[in-house]
Amino acid sequence: MRVVIAGGGNVGTHIADDLSRAGHEVVIIERDEHMVERTASRHPVTWVVGDACEVSTLHRVGLETCDVLVAATGDDEDNLVVSLLARQEFAVPKVVARVNHPGNEWLFNQSWGVDVSVSAPHLLTSLVTEAVSVGSLVRLLDFEGGGVRIIEVTLADTSPAAGRTLMELELPRDATVVAVVRQGHVVVPGGDTVLLRGDEVLVLVTTEAESFVQRVLVG
Repeated sequence: MRVVIAGGGNVGTHIADDLSRAGHEVVIIERDEHMVERTASRHPVTWVVGDACEVSTLHRVGLETCDVLVAATGDDEDNLVVSLLARQEFAVPKVVARVNHPGNEWLFNQSWGVDVSVSAPHLLTSLVTEAVSVGSLVRLLDFEGGGVRIIEVTLADTSPAAGRTLMELELPRDATVVAVVRQGHVVVPGGDTVLLRGDEVLVLVTTEAESFVQRVLVG
């Protein structure tokens, strides 16, 4: 997979290192030439000095050949511009964007070319809530401009799903249980998987089906 990352700060370089170790081809675009001189030797990926908001820079990195564009600068306006250019001018299949200020999160959607937006404050809030909540639905991550998300429910003693198989729950087609975490171990779910009290159930669901899933898992 070929990945282009806009922004060579801490976030961009950490993403680049992880992807590079996994065997992916990674290119980082960074406008600060001095930062590149100081940083590039510690992160053995391809570096390009330039402004990711300029079409000429995106042509230089061959953005039209990449599989994923990650807009990871520290400026939300720049991330939105890069995302829009990637989608409209270069037809990049997948665009992931960093949200620096939670108040701007509503802008990061398909209208700006963003497939997945990541807001660290909101993600941390969700994870804290997930860690202490039993019997409540927690939204962990949104995709496709918020139309699809991953939710988590830790089954309480009163959950109507406890003791039943996934097949018996009769979840709609646009709701899929992707994992069950039980006593620290991941259970790959199948139709005959029996849910137990205390299970952490992760579901990929559309907004339309979320209320149904909440009734089934929470009550």
